[in-house]
Amino acid sequence: MRSIEQLTEELLSLPSTSRALLAEKLVESLEFDTDPEIQAAWTSEAKRRRDEVRDGSVKVIDGNEGLTQVNQEM
Repeated sequence: MRSIEQLTEELLSLPSTSRALLAEKLVESLEFDTDPEIQAAWTSEAKRRRDEVRDGSVKVIDGNEGLTQVNQEM
């Protein structure tokens, strides 16, 4: 049986689209103690944002660049 560290290393070597699909499946597998309507709304929003990234209608930036921009606006 592989350790979490080994599994993580293997999974992080997958292409980004495969990692995104895996992340989506993992999140779906979690049990949420939230209102089903709220959960459905967040799921819909997450999928909408995912689709915007995939179709190129939004610009994706590095996390550090995003934090820099946020800090500059404060």
